Amino acid sequence: MQNFTYHNPVNIVFGRGTIPELTRLVPQNAKTLVTYGGGSIKQNGVYEQVMKALAGQQVIEFGGIEPNPRFETLMKAVETARAEQVTFLLAVGGGSVIDGTKFIAAAIPWKHGEEWDILAKRPALSEAVPFGCVLTLPATGSEMNAGSVISREETAEKRVFTDSHVYPVFSILDPETTFSLSERQTANGIVDAFVHVMEQYLTYPVNAPLQDRQAEAILLTLVEEGPKILRDPANYDLRATIMWSATLALNGLIACGVPQDWSTHMIGHELTAFHGIDHARTLAIVLPAMMSYRRASKRAKILQYGERVWNITDGDDEERIVAAIARTKAFFNSLGAPTSLADYGIGSETIDRIGRRIGERGVRLGEHRDIGGAEAVDILRLCL
Repeated sequence: MQNFTYHNPVNIVFGRGTIPELTRLVPQNAKTLVTYGGGSIKQNGVYEQVMKALAGQQVIEFGGIEPNPRFETLMKAVETARAEQVTFLLAVGGGSVIDGTKFIAAAIPWKHGEEWDILAKRPALSEAVPFGCVLTLPATGSEMNAGSVISREETAEKRVFTDSHVYPVFSILDPETTFSLSERQTANGIVDAFVHVMEQYLTYPVNAPLQDRQAEAILLTLVEEGPKILRDPANYDLRATIMWSATLALNGLIACGVPQDWSTHMIGHELTAFHGIDHARTLAIVLPAMMSYRRASKRAKILQYGERVWNITDGDDEERIVAAIARTKAFFNSLGAPTSLADYGIGSETIDRIGRRIGERGVRLGEHRDIGGAEAVDILRLCL
């Protein structure tokens, strides 16, 4: 097991009927900017619950944060917050709203050049405006981590930043807020959480059996319960299980002491940047190809994954690896998440653009830092 430091300061308030807890969780003397997305919270009753809990406090609203939050939109929120001298933020929505709010929190006090530098240069932050969350779409784990992914429409870029200053102070997780999600949104959340686990689990053995079992527990839960929720979307217990699974998938716990990959995410981000494909669906496309391309370096963990998650024990090693990849693709497809670029009409031109971009940035991806632009092209060609 590798050395690690683990710290997670987020106060989780989980369960039905917990939104009224905002009354005590949001500082009484705060001037709060409430951020949200396209307005679904005004249709499903969440907005009304939030505003009732914040009655008597100073509240400003900013809606319209996109599913892939855009820098251009978020800067309007930053300008509003600065002008109104906001002292607290409350993100009400899914991972995109929370990610966007993390950027807003970091950008409000930023005084070191263009705010995009927070993402492009990823400096250590010295401060950020505190914020809390009301989660309505389980997927990204952003409600319990310090990461954020932001897109810039002007340059067709999608960038990541992580900083301890943008951990939420608290996150309310009420599974009942997810009852109104569409089948596509629910399925995307399951895929996203699944691949988050795989990025931390499917690398190489470092004698961390507890972390492996924790990761496998989340994967098995998603495999077993995910399809059920699509058939029974108003089942509270299923909603609660999926919500907590998605949070645990990326709150840092299963990453303790183990190597991490994240190349599937980085390549997937470019598909979203160029074509606007749902984030989770880019992961469904790239992960099986990544597993196939790197079957040698990931051999031991793919075999373990196949046996423990899919009960694949027959055949030689190569046959079991092929079967594990096939079962992964079949799972994504069963959730309605296509696993081919052809399903989106994407071909060689986009693949070459992504390869050039990764190459020009000079980044090396993966747990072995062995994936550059040329390798990304090879992986994406397996997705055709």
